[in-house]
Amino acid sequence: MKSILVIGSQWGDEGKGKVTNLYSKNADIVVRYQGGNNAGHTVKFDGKEFHLQTIPSGVFNKNTINILGNGMVINPIAVYKEMQTLIEAGFDCSNVIISSRAHVDLNYHLELDGLKERKLKEKQIGTTKKGIGPCYTDKISRDGIRFADFIDEDFPKIYKEHLKEKNELIEELGGNPIDYETSIEEYKKVIEFLKPHVKETVSFLAKARKENKKILFEGAQGSMLDIDFGTYPYVTSSNCTSGGALTGSGIGIGYIEGIVAIIKAYTTRVGEGPFVTELFDEISTTIREKAHEYGVVTHRPRRIGWLDLVQLRFSQNVNGFKHGALMLFDILSGLGDIKVCTAYELDGKIIDYVPASLKETYRCKPIYKTFKGWNEDISKCKTYDELPQEAKDYVEFIEKELGIKFVLISVGPDQKDTIIREDIF
Repeated sequence: MKSILVIGSQWGDEGKGKVTNLYSKNADIVVRYQGGNNAGHTVKFDGKEFHLQTIPSGVFNKNTINILGNGMVINPIAVYKEMQTLIEAGFDCSNVIISSRAHVDLNYHLELDGLKERKLKEKQIGTTKKGIGPCYTDKISRDGIRFADFIDEDFPKIYKEHLKEKNELIEELGGNPIDYETSIEEYKKVIEFLKPHVKETVSFLAKARKENKKILFEGAQGSMLDIDFGTYPYVTSSNCTSGGALTGSGIGIGYIEGIVAIIKAYTTRVGEGPFVTELFDEISTTIREKAHEYGVVTHRPRRIGWLDLVQLRFSQNVNGFKHGALMLFDILSGLGDIKVCTAYELDGKIIDYVPASLKETYRCKPIYKTFKGWNEDISKCKTYDELPQEAKDYVEFIEKELGIKFVLISVGPDQKDTIIREDIF
């Protein structure tokens, strides 16, 4: 395949960073198409660990162009700092391009995000308070600032006008107004650094397609956090599903040849919202500590649950994936019996879908199929045949239920800890 999409199939934190970085070695271009620095991708290789929030995971490959697409909302100060960290680590970031159509996540967006969450009190969404929602709000209300404007000589004037209006709202919500002179000086320094990286990316990608370049599309968050299809309102503010890759990059629907769904071997989520298979016992604590299930961005402990096939079928319906990558599979070793949710019980009835109504979803009870676990350490397995039979039974059941093939299975955090079953890119 010349172009594939790597997408989170659950509530994020599935391991997209590892897979994207692995595939990016064969890619000419990696495109991130939505979200901002509310995402957190951990990449480990050669005994080193890197945490990315805005920049695509292909940045570590000097011959790979990394595009921050038009569907993103980008905090210029945050991306500047992220690039500086990478430069200090030996990656010059000359292969990073920012779409001139991407929206700018500014300091007043961050302030408003925190103030609005505080106002919601017990009804908080559980946002990362990175300004993502307020920035997308400005975009949709046609009041946003794009990178084409950010690097323009008129930006100080535009920013001053916007800041005056936003400061009034900040004060209404009980916050302190942002000082124009201090912030504009900081932005001017960032603009000087970022300006060479800002380009028109739609035509860039069109040219790359004509030249038969290999393009990898990287999503952030997960399908169940999608603004349309997730557990609304406990979602992010963008389309994390496959449709978002089209509008967030400017690529045509016929140009993505395959989709790889990243599926964690169990389920996690961060923040509020329904979670049908959530566990509150010793197993959840064991998984959390063994896998270090804490948010890359927020550092909040992730909620833990068994794998949910009802949710995954829904994700498959809205994404259309036929290939999968099974992640953190080694974490299930030594847990004893392992459960998989195959259906929900809602008010005494068996259902096989995720309700749109949160009230209904909260009332859903999981119906489980139990699998015999395994005690063997599978982290050293290099081939599928080396896995214990019980582990194979688990893999093959999920494949059959979803009608997909796991093209790779992750048995450890490092890139080398990966069983490649089929090379599709």
